[in-house]
Amino acid sequence: MFMFNKIFIEENAQSSAELILLIGGILIILLLFLDFYKKYLSDISNNVNSEEFENFNKSINQLSDKFNKFV
Repeated sequence: MFMFNKIFIEENAQSSAELILLIGGILIILLLFLDFYKKYLSDISNNVNSEEFENFNKSINQLSDKFNKFV
């Protein structure tokens, strides 16, 4: 009976270790994904700020000038 308890405890310890490794692996994958996503968002913001945002501002200013003529 003592031998069975020892084996049961060892199996619990192995299950706990496997669960910890699984959670650790998921956390590493999640952190890598968040790092790539952060870089992706910063690249998009740089592109939008530099070119598209200036074009958008110019078009809004042109519309504003047209409306100011009527006022």
